[in-house]
Amino acid sequence: MAYGVVHRFAGGTKEQYEASIAAVHPSGGGLPEGQSFHAAGPSADGWTIVAIHTSQESWERFRDGILMPRMQAGIEGGFAGPPQETAFEVHNQATS
Repeated sequence: MAYGVVHRFAGGTKEQYEASIAAVHPSGGGLPEGQSFHAAGPSADGWTIVAIHTSQESWERFRDGILMPRMQAGIEGGFAGPPQETAFEVHNQATS
């Protein structure tokens, strides 16, 4: 079952997002293995990212193997702190 993750970075900026995404996503703008959707943009209190993975296990592999190690090592110009995270099993996923 697909698995969704929403990250809200209070006070986050476009510049921090771009630095962070360059460090954790494949070069050339592609998605990490197992991720089928990614959207990001400014929100009322900072920056919000929405990702859909093919499964919870796919999300956990990306989180534990790429995202967290790189964020913990520090990303120059990236987000200053961890996000508020909401995760959910995807009940319906529609595309046009």
